[in-house]
Amino acid sequence: MNDHDRGPGEGTQRGHAVRTTENTTPTKGTGAQAEPLPSDRRIAGAIWPALLASAVGLLPFTVFSTFLVSIADATGEGDAAVGALRGLGGIGAVLVGIAVAPLIGRIAPGRVAAGALVLLAAASVVGTLAWIPALAAFCLVIGASNAALYPALSTAAADRFGTGPAAGRAATLVMTTQTLAATLAAPLIAFPALWWGWQGDLIAVAVVALLLTPVLLRYGREAHVTGEERPGYFAAFRMLAAVPGARPLLLVAFGRTGAFMGHLAFLAPFYTDKFGLAPGAFAFVWTLSGGSFFIGHLVAGRLVNTTESDERAHRAMRISLLTALVALFAVYLAPVLWMTLLATAALSASHAVIAAAVVTLLVRRCGAVRGTALSLNSSSMSLALFLGAAVGAAGLATGGYLGAATVFGLLTLLALGAALTLRSERTT
Repeated sequence: MNDHDRGPGEGTQRGHAVRTTENTTPTKGTGAQAEPLPSDRRIAGAIWPALLASAVGLLPFTVFSTFLVSIADATGEGDAAVGALRGLGGIGAVLVGIAVAPLIGRIAPGRVAAGALVLLAAASVVGTLAWIPALAAFCLVIGASNAALYPALSTAAADRFGTGPAAGRAATLVMTTQTLAATLAAPLIAFPALWWGWQGDLIAVAVVALLLTPVLLRYGREAHVTGEERPGYFAAFRMLAAVPGARPLLLVAFGRTGAFMGHLAFLAPFYTDKFGLAPGAFAFVWTLSGGSFFIGHLVAGRLVNTTESDERAHRAMRISLLTALVALFAVYLAPVLWMTLLATAALSASHAVIAAAVVTLLVRRCGAVRGTALSLNSSSMSLALFLGAAVGAAGLATGGYLGAATVFGLLTLLALGAALTLRSERTT
């Protein structure tokens, strides 16, 4: 970016355009007008390595899920046995996410992300071996690398814009890209696999990850732009615990992820049992849900960051939690297909708004420990993913689909209760 591309309030640090803390300090009481939020195109141009890496991080597990049958055939094991290895990724994500949380920020997040990409590349190569222990190691290490990668990418993206609204917007764009990649990745990897097979896909992922590593290291040469002193390992946890609203926000993320991911786990059998949809027709439902989440996250991430005030994010979170609760029961109780599809889209969009608001508020409030906060947020969502599916299965066994919906509704109420305890730290 040259001087002509640099806007008001942006400084240059070691060759990179960076919005400094001074430039983004809230202007309340000074009589000055807050700086407008840069365009998404401009923010994306400044953080494109983080956006690209967020898409690459999704690919190994997408290959594993898409070609599960072929991988199981190659190992001589059943689909269920090989598919169950995916759970190791969740265990790795939770454990590593908590362990590395204080390090993201103490070590420059770009360097953490670069290290995670190297780990991801090594695991992708190991995953080409059609051998159960190798696939177990693949799933465990990919989960661990993602647990470090995504919080580090979000922190690196936010750090390039200091503490203002653009920081929150940059962090939400990382997750928006991840959502878009999750929607589009399957067909993109399926086509080249016709030529080089699923092993070729994994080798290609490893090569791209290694090519991105030196680019991400450039983030590692930058100082932390909030200008705050880096806390020690255990001090980071204590500092985060003292941040007003941090714990309720993590509880919101846990409750809403458990409800949404648990719901998604049983969405296919629900549509099959109630409306008789075949797998091909259900692909449309899946695309509708994923597309609604992507659009909701893209739009909400912009809207909640157009002002310095927390009020808009708080309102969006609470209204969306109520909407999600209504849409959840509408999915299971709607009498006709078109109403169920409408409720499915509304539910996904609502959860996207909640996720964008949580990330925005964590980035704004947590300052020097924003990396720790985003890592714990990621770990809480990984844990919620598995617990949501487990309690959903218990609800399904006890009371059918309405029983499962009741369980997911209770998780949503847990998130709503936590959201109602939040108070604004910034007002305009």
